[in-house]
Amino acid sequence: MLSRLDLRSGVNATTLANSLPRAALNIDTALEAVRPLVEDVRERGVDALLDQAERFDVIRPDSIRVPQEAIDRALSDIDADLRDAIALSIEHVRAGHEAQMPKEKSVDIIPGGTVTQRWIPMRRVGLYVPGGLAVYPSSVVMNAVTAQVAGVPSIALTSPAQERFGGLPHPTILAACALLGIDEVYAAGGAGAIGMFAYGAGECEPVDVVTGPGNIYVAAAKRLVLGTVGIDSEAGTTEIAILADETANPRYVAADLLSQAEHDPAAASVLVTDSVELADAVDRELEDLVASTKHVERVRTALSGPQSGTVLVANIEDGLEVINAYGAEHLEIHTRDDEEVASRVTSAGAIFLGSYTPVPAGDYLAGSNHVLPTGGTARYSSGLNVHVFLKSVQQVKYTREALEEITDPLVTFANAEDLPAHGTALEVRRG
Repeated sequence: MLSRLDLRSGVNATTLANSLPRAALNIDTALEAVRPLVEDVRERGVDALLDQAERFDVIRPDSIRVPQEAIDRALSDIDADLRDAIALSIEHVRAGHEAQMPKEKSVDIIPGGTVTQRWIPMRRVGLYVPGGLAVYPSSVVMNAVTAQVAGVPSIALTSPAQERFGGLPHPTILAACALLGIDEVYAAGGAGAIGMFAYGAGECEPVDVVTGPGNIYVAAAKRLVLGTVGIDSEAGTTEIAILADETANPRYVAADLLSQAEHDPAAASVLVTDSVELADAVDRELEDLVASTKHVERVRTALSGPQSGTVLVANIEDGLEVINAYGAEHLEIHTRDDEEVASRVTSAGAIFLGSYTPVPAGDYLAGSNHVLPTGGTARYSSGLNVHVFLKSVQQVKYTREALEEITDPLVTFANAEDLPAHGTALEVRRG
């Protein structure tokens, strides 16, 4: 089922850059597609959002802002077991992210001269929750809890209007908002929703940072508005890579590859292994599991696409080179000494170790975040964490005596750069 790339003769940077399984996506084309949508929202505000909902979501909402009674009703109507599961996710994710919070720290550079490292939460953030082929209350949790732990005072959330719910976002999304105390919710999706957060529209004031996953058009819109607002990462269509040796359980590996393939026909599932026997066994297990899964056509399309496949390597060392070049959103490691192998991974959105830590645990209840960089951007960016919602500010204070101590060397420095007024700013303070 999975195509194969045989790199057992060796790997090199050029081979890896040009041959690894990747989706055939053109971000430039996507940028041109979303640019008029974002600009339309910038110019016409709510009217543009309503027009786009009618065009793409096949319904024109009564209003972009979701009324509070709809949020309250969604919470009262939600299945009790699902409510408990969402509440447990909130508890676990909050604990996992509280551990990320940095502490204010001061250092005395010289006696009387102090630099304090402060962390200031963003004033206002916009959270995007997709609404395409599946329903994602988990994305509400991942985005909102992280912002709340960081101390953000103003949080807005948007999710596409749904035809079968009268132009409101899915009620499970709204129920998750209610459990988290998020009451500023909008029925807007796609690139236009990113434009709403960046430039404001109707009741929605502009935000400082936009976070959340989405398809390539949402990712392109985030790139387009970067600079006007901050973004977390270009979290596009999901992907999983699994690094495995002969000790891996082929049924577990197959089930985990399938778990991400069911997200989207463009989802990527990649196995990297030094065991042909394991690769063969995984293919057999996939045939069995895919035949009985619910979204069989979606899964088959994803697993047979150019973005998915098995990469055969000579050894785990070469496998690590492949993994680090690929920069997977989700990376599972099914090898002996998995922690030692993981310590040498340099590019991954999140790493899942061993036979009993599948990616779906991180999607919901493990306490980690599932909003992660895709498309190889994990080589230089991180998954959603509290730092996305914090600004690092250095606060400096020097006494008169401390300033006197650095005046002469500073004047020397300033004169060397032909900026004598810099030195004067210190000299005028000499008694």
